[in-house]
Amino acid sequence: MLESVGNARPAEEVYLDGLEGLTLTGKGTRQMSPLQTISASWIICDSWAGVAATVALAIAQGGPVTLTYGLVAMFILGGACVLSLAELASVYPTAGGQYHWTSILAPKHVSRALSYCCGLANMFAWVAICSGIAIIPPQLILGIVVFYNPDYVPQQWHVFLIYQALNGVVMLYNATLLKKSLWFHDLCFFVTLASFFTITIACVARTAPNYEPAESVWATFHNSSGWSSGGVAFLTGLVSPNYMYAGIDGALHLAEECQDAGRIVPRALISTLTIGFVTSFAFMVAMLYGTYDLEAVVTSPTGVPIYEMWRQAARSDVAATVFIVLLVFAATFALVGAQETASRLTWSLARDNSLVGSKWLGRMHPQLEVPVWALILNYSINFIIGCIYLGSSTAFSAFIGTGLILQHVSYAFPAALLVYRKRSKTWLPQSRSFRLPGPVGYVVNVVTVCFAVLVLVFYDFPTVMPVQASNMSGSHKNSFTALRLIEAPRLCMCRARCDGYIWRAELDDTCPQAIPWSATPSRA
Repeated sequence: MLESVGNARPAEEVYLDGLEGLTLTGKGTRQMSPLQTISASWIICDSWAGVAATVALAIAQGGPVTLTYGLVAMFILGGACVLSLAELASVYPTAGGQYHWTSILAPKHVSRALSYCCGLANMFAWVAICSGIAIIPPQLILGIVVFYNPDYVPQQWHVFLIYQALNGVVMLYNATLLKKSLWFHDLCFFVTLASFFTITIACVARTAPNYEPAESVWATFHNSSGWSSGGVAFLTGLVSPNYMYAGIDGALHLAEECQDAGRIVPRALISTLTIGFVTSFAFMVAMLYGTYDLEAVVTSPTGVPIYEMWRQAARSDVAATVFIVLLVFAATFALVGAQETASRLTWSLARDNSLVGSKWLGRMHPQLEVPVWALILNYSINFIIGCIYLGSSTAFSAFIGTGLILQHVSYAFPAALLVYRKRSKTWLPQSRSFRLPGPVGYVVNVVTVCFAVLVLVFYDFPTVMPVQASNMSGSHKNSFTALRLIEAPRLCMCRARCDGYIWRAELDDTCPQAIPWSATPSRA
């Protein structure tokens, strides 16, 4: 584990228990308290809000069954991913997360290639997640306008302007004010939880005693997707419940910003997993018991299905509008955390000389104490993705749809390699703060890999049948295009040396030590 560091320092030497020879140079400031780390991890996922904002797909592809049992399935499958990540984070808490672990665990002859692919897959996933979060507030705001002014017809450039303005403001906040207001994470954490309780209790109270029958909540399968197979409709509809844990690896990439990362990061992951499921499940069950017309939800003229669900459950237009405003704030808070986390991952990759322009992207601003150039790069990519929305909202949706897919791909790399290493004590020393029993560890690692394969296959399927140009999912094209782009720089820029502090740390199976790649003894 990394040493616990109480005071902020610009640079420090840290060591891994059980791997004492592996020296890491951490350049994070370590100002985040345990509560701030947990809060930052939570506001990125903001699970109940993520499910609320993406409810339309699940309603069309399984309806209440997908929304209820899908959340349970995501808790189990996502839980396996989180446990795999938490165990590794307790041993190797670095901003690189998955790609650093891949570098350490992989055999030497494929270590660089696998860790590079894992790192860029994770980076692309976070960029897509940021864009996916940033598009939610504009859609919600314009949904309110349509609700109170039915004659108004939203244009794509209206959404585009709000999207770009929000992205820019949040980027400026993360660059200039973040380190001066770390308490903001705690504030967002409590505001989003208070919003959850307010909305859920209000809807339950207003619906009473006219709740929908239990059968409509727990046994109604509503399939309007066109898929003849209910199983395929359910699996493709899991995208919505899966947003409960979109970006759950955020705490990993803040490891060098927080104190006692080896203990706190696993706690943040487990806390986000647990709170996310409890709030999402309770919220959705309460909404389903109060929603009496699912067809009206899907065909809502506002383009915001949760707006209609809240209007029905709360029996009030005003209350539903207030709830939408709270959801706008929740999405904005999530964007703050997502941009912060994505910048730390980009900074880590650049610090390891893995990106074009690493000399600049790997710098931490000495006064602001944030990776300003990494923030600017990610913002620029999000800006370009936003421009795609002007041409085609379908293409934009396909781009952001790759976020969940590549996220799970990045989880699978280290999980598979742990199984390959037979979960040896060499790689998972007994001194770690978070330990899984042997059989349980194997199960969660295997489930993590299998879930990534399931996501890679079914999340690329079209959501509506028959397939037409207007409804065809482009995620499969973008996923594989992204993976090819990940590999291209390595093939075309052979002179590049990914020589960051983990990238050239080779471990001999019997005597871990930090030595140059060229001097590393051969190992399988």
